[in-house]
Amino acid sequence: MPILEVKNMCRSFGGLKAVDEVSFSVESGQIKAIIGPNGAGKTTLFNLIAGSIRPDRGAVIFKGADIYALPPHKIAEKGIMRTFQNIKLFPHLTVMENILVGHHRKMRAGFLHAAFPFPRTYREEKDAFEKAAHIAKSLGLEKHLAIETENLDFGSQRIVELARALAGEPEMLLLDEPAAGLNIHETLQLSEAIQKIKETGITILLIEHDMSLVMDISDEIVVLSYGKKIAEGLPAEIQRNPEVIAVYLGNDNA
Repeated sequence: MPILEVKNMCRSFGGLKAVDEVSFSVESGQIKAIIGPNGAGKTTLFNLIAGSIRPDRGAVIFKGADIYALPPHKIAEKGIMRTFQNIKLFPHLTVMENILVGHHRKMRAGFLHAAFPFPRTYREEKDAFEKAAHIAKSLGLEKHLAIETENLDFGSQRIVELARALAGEPEMLLLDEPAAGLNIHETLQLSEAIQKIKETGITILLIEHDMSLVMDISDEIVVLSYGKKIAEGLPAEIQRNPEVIAVYLGNDNA
């Protein structure tokens, strides 16, 4: 059974069909990319999966259960975490503090535990710091833990956002244009980080415009155009697909 199934997803804004009968599935442990020109409906589709907006019609099945009606925090509790095209870190918090924010949903100590020195509180805090430090080290952030994120370069901020998402212990990550604004060196670092995440068994669904990155790391690719799915397959198949070539490069005979 696929870990995620999107079935006949539809969403309109006024007379505009932003997502029009889109269906695809993602296998567990896979990196699957969603590509398409600007305005193709990619981010709208992500928002539908993550629960930020509701579909007009369709279903989102995660691990066999329909989650389309759940709010974003409930979907996160099910095991789907996301990053955003525009970085949403806390700039005046350190790297460690930002990563710990991602671990918050796993904490069980309540107000009384926080107000008084219960052993459970100490255990949870110790566990959270150890996990955050482990995630940081796995992504090459261990030297930056005490630095406020506003003082990091843009590429490192992207990695911190990945680390914060991982702190929530997801089974699936939704990455919305993670390479946006990165230079070649930073994109290479990001590629390595994403591949390390895949090696842990986490499934990844990403939107991306950097075709070199997409072709290098993706197991499968879905192509959208004007809200519709026009192709799906292996990277090599997508590169040869005439309809995809026409969408990206133009085709006088199309």
